[in-house]
Amino acid sequence: MSRAAVVGVDIGTSSSKGVLVGADGDVIATATREHRVDRPFPGQVEMAAGVWWTEFAGIVRELLSASGDVEVTAVGVSGMGPCVLVTDAAGTPLRPAILYGIDTRATAQIERLTAELGGADAIRERCGSSLSTQAVGPKLAWLAENEPEVAAFARRLFMPSSWLGFRLTGAYYLDHHSASQCTPMHDAAAQNWYEPWARVVAPNLELPPLVWPGDVVGSVTTDAAAETGLPAGIPVIAGTIDAWSEALSVGAQSDGDLMLMYGTTMFLVNTVPEPVTSPTLWGTVGALPGTHNLAGGMATSGAITAWLRDLFGSPSYPELIADAEASPPGSNGLVMLPYFAGERTPIPDPDARGVIAGLTVSHTRGDLYRAALEATAFGVRHNIEVMEQAGGRIDRIVAVGGGAQGTLWTQIVSDVTGRPQAIPALVVGASLGAAFLAAAAVGRADIAEWNPVVEVREPRPEISRQYDELYALYRELYPATASVAHALAALQERSARASVTV
Repeated sequence: MSRAAVVGVDIGTSSSKGVLVGADGDVIATATREHRVDRPFPGQVEMAAGVWWTEFAGIVRELLSASGDVEVTAVGVSGMGPCVLVTDAAGTPLRPAILYGIDTRATAQIERLTAELGGADAIRERCGSSLSTQAVGPKLAWLAENEPEVAAFARRLFMPSSWLGFRLTGAYYLDHHSASQCTPMHDAAAQNWYEPWARVVAPNLELPPLVWPGDVVGSVTTDAAAETGLPAGIPVIAGTIDAWSEALSVGAQSDGDLMLMYGTTMFLVNTVPEPVTSPTLWGTVGALPGTHNLAGGMATSGAITAWLRDLFGSPSYPELIADAEASPPGSNGLVMLPYFAGERTPIPDPDARGVIAGLTVSHTRGDLYRAALEATAFGVRHNIEVMEQAGGRIDRIVAVGGGAQGTLWTQIVSDVTGRPQAIPALVVGASLGAAFLAAAAVGRADIAEWNPVVEVREPRPEISRQYDELYALYRELYPATASVAHALAALQERSARASVTV
C-alpha cells in the first residue's frame, strides 16, 4: 500500500530545496540544487525565472525517485522575496526577475516616490512600511524609466512562489503576505491592493487576485505533470516569501515569537498582536489570517562566510568552524561591519559597505571567520533592540535555516544578544513550511508534532559581558566610517560604469 505524502519546494537566493514529507511529518527525502544569482551591475541582483522552474522540476523528480512507494497528495511552494518578475499577458517573462532588498538599483525612485506620495510617514501609515530597497513599487518604477520597452508589455507580476504555482496550475495570484511587501501598492489595513498608488508605479499591470498562504489555488495540469512527474490533478497551495515559510516550519506564529533565519541573508520576523510600524523596519501582514509581523533583514550573513571561504581557497566549512572556535570571543580584537552588500535594516543604507576594523598581520583565517559570525550577531542584536523600541515584544526566539545546524553561530548569537534560542528538530526551513501548508490543506497537520524543539541555546553570562563592550564598538563603527564608505560606493559605481562603456 502506498504512503501518502506532500511535496514542499523553496526557491532561495543560493539554492533551491525540496522535501517529501509523510502525513505524519516524517521527512522521507530531500533534494537541493545550488545556483548563483546574476549581478549585471553593482547594486543589481537578478535571476531568470526559467531557472526556478527547471530546478523545481528536477527536485521533484529526484524526490519521487528516492521515495519508494508514495502517493503525493498536494504540493506547496515558497521562495525568496519580495521579487519583481514581470511577464506579458500570457505569463511569459519579459526579463530576469529583480530580487528583493539586496538589489539596490531603485534608490532614485525611492526618493522620488516618497516625495510624490506625501512622505515616508504617509506611506508607512497606509502600507505598514516606508519605501526601501525591499519594496516592489520603486523597482517597477525603475523598469518604467530605464527599460520602457519592457514596461510597455508588462501585464502580470509574479514572485518565485506564485510563478511556480502559475506553472503548475495556470492560476494567476499572489498571497496576502507577499502583497504586503509590494509597497506602496498595498493597503495594510484593507489587506488589498491600493489602486491609486499601484497605478502610479505600474499603470499597465493586471494586479493578481490575493489569496492566503495555504489556500488551494488549483491543481497540477497535465503538462506540468509531464514535466515534473507529479500526479495530474492534485492540489497546489499558495505559498509565500521564504522567511515567512521558515517561520511556519518552526511554529513561530504566536504573539511574542521571533523567527531568526540563518541563511545567505539574516532575517527576523516578530509576531505582534496589532500592526506595528517603524521607519527602519517592515510592518507586514502575517502568513496566516489575522496575524501581523514586524520584520527586519540583513543584506548579508551567510553570504559573507561563503565569500571568505572562497578567498581562503575553499576549505570545508567544518575546518573553518574549527578555526573560528579556536579564536576567542572578540576574534583577537576584530570588529566587522557586515554591510558587504549595503544594509537593509535597521540601517537602510544601500551604500553602506563592509568594514573590518583592527586587522593586523597576526590575525588568522579563524579570527576573520569568527569576526564575520560575530558581526551578524551584532546585527541581530541591533535589529532586536529597534524592534522592541518600535513596540514589538520578543518572548521567544526560534532559530531556523542552514546556519542553525551547527552550534557555534547560534551560540555566538545567544551570547551577543543575551537571549536563549529554541532549536527545533528540523531546520531545513522554508520547504518544510511549504509542505506543512500543503498537508494542512488536504488533512490534519500539527507543526509542533512535525518539528518539536529539541534543545535551547542558552547565553553564557560571562561571554555576554565581553560582547557588550564589543557591541558598543560595533555601534560606533558605522557612523565613524559611513562617509568614507559612501565615497567608496560612488567610486565603485563610477568604475563599473566606465568598464561597461569601454
